[in-house]
Amino acid sequence: MIGRAALALSALILTASIAAPWRWSQPAGVAAPTVPADNPMSAAKVALGRQLFYDADLSIDGTMSCASCHEQKHAFADGNPTRPGVHGDAGRRNVPGLANVAWLPVLTAADPRVTTLEAQAMIPISGLTPVEMGMHGSEQEIPRRLSRDTCYRRQFRAAFPDRRGRIDMTSVAMALASFERSLMSFDTPADRGTLSPEARAGKAVFSRACASCHSGINFTDGHFHVILPVNMTDRGLAEATGRAEDEGRFRTPPLRNVAVTGPWFHDGSARTLRDAIVRHPIALDAADTNRLLAYLNALTDRGFIENPAFAYPDDPCGRQ
Repeated sequence: MIGRAALALSALILTASIAAPWRWSQPAGVAAPTVPADNPMSAAKVALGRQLFYDADLSIDGTMSCASCHEQKHAFADGNPTRPGVHGDAGRRNVPGLANVAWLPVLTAADPRVTTLEAQAMIPISGLTPVEMGMHGSEQEIPRRLSRDTCYRRQFRAAFPDRRGRIDMTSVAMALASFERSLMSFDTPADRGTLSPEARAGKAVFSRACASCHSGINFTDGHFHVILPVNMTDRGLAEATGRAEDEGRFRTPPLRNVAVTGPWFHDGSARTLRDAIVRHPIALDAADTNRLLAYLNALTDRGFIENPAFAYPDDPCGRQ
């Protein structure tokens, strides 16, 4: 009886710990992001999501994980113009970074209908335009693979006591979304007020020439604009709305860690940050361009791209 009582007490303590509210650590003046009521944050859920984020078993042939395209050293962007899928299908758009993605009002480059990270997580896993991880029609293979792993069964029980540890695609998407919401980046020289003189001058240039679209805590208005010449092979927002006036419109990208997320633009066609600036419809001389570059470089959060809490898990369920 004593053993059963102790076991019950341990289970109660574990459940209470898992159910405890997630403690956001954003700076003063920044409100916590909105989290879906049916997927509250927990440490156990974030840990599971991190495990899944780095697991190539989420792809059809076990060769591609979320982290294959979202690399921490690039602030969870890719470093390539686009990334081919598991079957060699050409990538369609540049991989976006994930810093502060929990705060972003728009989650994709050109589809405002994707409003939650849970929904967005399924696009690379089972999407068809283009095929990325290749699980369309085989989604149930993922729960089957994960259910064979004792470590995963334990992690799902800890993360989803309300779902009795059920391993299905709903839980997978919820865990991935929870990890992504934990990817917080608010510690740059610009945040700390430690800008160099040139970067301070660049901030003034930015306020004058860029801030009308790159606004807010993540330097994006969340709206869709035409910057590059319209390319009918990728119609941008028009593909979602069907409206001719939306041809070539893409989301204003957030600029946190922008210096390490290149190449730039939705198609990755700007190979340097300078080129990305020059191709905007703003008139800057060489001196102001250099000042602006200094400021944009000051938006890099070294702690974010080197944070071990976001890196490949030290003990990935015993996997190599």
